[in-house]
Amino acid sequence: MAKNTREHLSRFNYLLGETEAAYHEASVKLGCSDSAVKILYAICDNGGSCPLRAIRRRSGLSKQTMNSAIRKLEAEGVLYLENDGARAKNACLTELGRAVAERTAMRIQQIENDILACWTEEELETYLRLTEQFLIKFRERTAQL
Repeated sequence: MAKNTREHLSRFNYLLGETEAAYHEASVKLGCSDSAVKILYAICDNGGSCPLRAIRRRSGLSKQTMNSAIRKLEAEGVLYLENDGARAKNACLTELGRAVAERTAMRIQQIENDILACWTEEELETYLRLTEQFLIKFRERTAQL
């Protein structure tokens, strides 16, 4: 690997880690766990209810972490589960859940929207295109592991 490529990869990994840390710090400031915020974010982004499978894909949480967080949010009255066919379930926000989401996940989403609104359309499209391209190539290469 060329020195320049190593330096770029090092910077890339640093930025990924720092971004994850920034989201963690935001969750802590909002009085919520990372996993709860990610779940609430996914549900809000889907209009107030979301299939568990989609929450897992959108949040990046492991199945075990997601299930534990869902159970905790359910016990707190933030969300409830409803059947969606024979094997699937949807997580749905309660009234309390909507209020919690507005104080947490929706605030983070607003911050993200404000930041992206400052980018030009070309910058945003470039960022999204390159991120998607990296993801596709990474999945292709790791499928063979």
